[in-house]
Amino acid sequence: MGSALDEVLAGSWRDQKNTARDPYRHPKETLSFFGVTPNQTVVEITPGGGWYSEILAPYLREGGHYVAAVYDEAIPDQPKYRAEQNAKLRALFSGNAAVYGSPEVRAFDPAKPAFGPNGSADTVLTFRNAHNWVDAGSAPAYFKAFFAVLKPGGVLGVVDHRAKPGTNLEIQKKSGYLTEALVIELAQNAGFQLEGKSEVNANPKDTADHPNGVWTLPPANRHDAADDEKYKATGESDRMTLRFVKPRN
Repeated sequence: MGSALDEVLAGSWRDQKNTARDPYRHPKETLSFFGVTPNQTVVEITPGGGWYSEILAPYLREGGHYVAAVYDEAIPDQPKYRAEQNAKLRALFSGNAAVYGSPEVRAFDPAKPAFGPNGSADTVLTFRNAHNWVDAGSAPAYFKAFFAVLKPGGVLGVVDHRAKPGTNLEIQKKSGYLTEALVIELAQNAGFQLEGKSEVNANPKDTADHPNGVWTLPPANRHDAADDEKYKATGESDRMTLRFVKPRN
């Protein structure tokens, strides 16, 4: 995966605010661990501001296909920011085929998640989203939808904020940190097998115990200004990086 991904990571189109987070998000090591290659169909779940979109769409431009699965903004009573993020993502891709190729922005209903034709994706990726689904009670439906869209042998890559083992479920919901055991259980209940764990996104400085949960830390920084240096020194959250596979049989 070396040079082609290195070239994309060095791309001039990447927002400087995004590249500044590379030391915390480790895109090269993370995508390598998940086995993403330029000829795959990759579905990224709710890419938000498009941090990974700036990497994945160019990387898959010539031989693969990038799908950004986004909340359908046409569904009533959703938070306004979802429509704003979708518009920003479409604007990023629009008229810039030389960089992004022909990525697809695919809308889904969060009440009935579905991410494309069954067996159509090589890889599904989700970065720092699972805690939201756990909080909403919708996580089992999401993991079942991941399983459905993947080809046999396909990979589900999950990165999320990591709680200490044994953390109470209500504390997980409130804090935004999940235990690895909970995420593994959700995936296995949907039919996945755990294929590997990586510590590439670990941060031993993070205690996972903060006044405003994970949002206390960068990049959200929901803390008193007097604590800026303290949390800047901590950095972004400690994160699990889990690779699951859909069995071939």
